[in-house]
Amino acid sequence: MTSKKTENLSRRELLAAGVAAAGAVSAASAMAQQAEGQPMPGGANLPGLESEKMRWAIVGLGSFGVNQVIPGFADAQQSRMTAFVSGNPAKAQDLGARYGVSRFYNYQNFDDMARDEEIDCVYIVLPVGLHAEYTIRALRAGKHVLCEKPMASTAAEAQAMVDAAREANRQLGVAYRVHFEPNNRDAQRRIVAGELGTIRHISADHGFSANPEFPPHKWRLERLLGGGGSMYDIGIYGLNTSLMMLPGDRVTSVSAAYSTPAGDNRFNEVEGAIEYRLRMASGISVQGSSSYCYSPYVSRQRYFGSTGSIEMQPATTYDNNVIQLEAGGAPRTFRSGDPMSQFAAQLDGFSRAARSNTPHLTPGEMGLRDMQLMEAMYRSADAGGSVVEVDIAV
Repeated sequence: MTSKKTENLSRRELLAAGVAAAGAVSAASAMAQQAEGQPMPGGANLPGLESEKMRWAIVGLGSFGVNQVIPGFADAQQSRMTAFVSGNPAKAQDLGARYGVSRFYNYQNFDDMARDEEIDCVYIVLPVGLHAEYTIRALRAGKHVLCEKPMASTAAEAQAMVDAAREANRQLGVAYRVHFEPNNRDAQRRIVAGELGTIRHISADHGFSANPEFPPHKWRLERLLGGGGSMYDIGIYGLNTSLMMLPGDRVTSVSAAYSTPAGDNRFNEVEGAIEYRLRMASGISVQGSSSYCYSPYVSRQRYFGSTGSIEMQPATTYDNNVIQLEAGGAPRTFRSGDPMSQFAAQLDGFSRAARSNTPHLTPGEMGLRDMQLMEAMYRSADAGGSVVEVDIAV
């Protein structure tokens, strides 16, 4: 316990004060002291040696891979990049020079990774329509796989991916980065701890205005590559993050309706917007909307309890998530950590799971669950909003 006299001293001054105090100890006592080694503190989060870090191949060097995934390795403690897979050799070589990566593959010699002992984990950062193929091939090559969300184009593909991981005895994770984002983790902690009382309702709204002239948006509007429309790309954040807050619950029914603007030529192949509702076994509902027609960018989660509420807006972005809490006392807005840390935390979380060959925090089974729920949404919307009965564990 510090005194009023010392509580404002700098660390350097405190150390000096400690040395002076030590001088008051008798010479006999001082000579009797022996230095002893102490064990490593429990739970220490220390960087791994380079030789001990799990080695990653990044598959797909598009905008998300280059601007978010690859920089995430800079702060990772248990993970390092050793290979790039790309159909653009010049881009791969340039990025390799920048990040010290010297192993390169393309989509023709992809399976040769099976003989590469410098690759432990593979991160699939390709368009959705390619997820299943390259995930299954990587698993069969003996690698652990983290696949971007959504997991696949269909639930049947997602099931095949889960089966392939089981057959290969390798870990399969889905890159639901929000589970590693400090502000969402803080909201989850508060909700599960009962700080909002009993949860009564959750709402989620996510969307942006899709630009077909912008390459990262263009493939999202093509069913073959995008798998589906806005729900596959942006709405899935609301679905997955809402269920993150309801451990142990079950979804008992799903209903949905399309809300795509009439005559909008951007949406000839995929839906532009959808509204949905999940009914839970606990009696609460999860309500959400997903759109390629919102402007500006929308990312909002709201959690209503019997004694308090949380609103996050933005909720699931890369770098700007905040919590607005009302739970007794004055409402307050705050951040519980740097959102950018979610990328390194996700990589290291999967590296630990792969090293021990134990399930990841966001495993393939979670991705399969979300695919099943989205397919139920589409069945409902196709039937004019009819309720689709399901029994799916959260």
